[in-house]
Amino acid sequence: MTRVRTTHTPDGRRIEVSHVFTAPAADAWEALVDTTRWPAWSPIVIGVESTDRRIQPDTTGRIRVPGAWVPFRITSRTERRWTWRVSGIPAAGHRVDDLGEGRCRVAFELPLHGTGYVPICLRALENLETVLEGDQARTEPSAA
Repeated sequence: MTRVRTTHTPDGRRIEVSHVFTAPAADAWEALVDTTRWPAWSPIVIGVESTDRRIQPDTTGRIRVPGAWVPFRITSRTERRWTWRVSGIPAAGHRVDDLGEGRCRVAFELPLHGTGYVPICLRALENLETVLEGDQARTEPSAA
């Protein structure tokens, strides 16, 4: 189930773009915090240079988007939520909710002025689903 709604987050009112996945929350979280995996699911990030492979509070670096490298800084990271600034501007928050039974919800939290970024988040969720399905296929035992 995919949805777009306005909600209250720790950073105030935001547009939430989310999707429920048939994947463990830990797997989705790992894909979101591992900077080497960002180009696999982000429709606009085509390269990453980062001080940390797995983001931490205050991780810095730069992402390559079509036509430019732009700096980023992780502004917060909790157990299953992180936020960042890109080129000094608050950007999407990233959150994983554990729904139990091998299911989770991944949500991108956009500033209210970020409505134009909703289609990019929807595509990122589609891409992330493909990435997680590939991860599961690699870890499932093959039938003999």
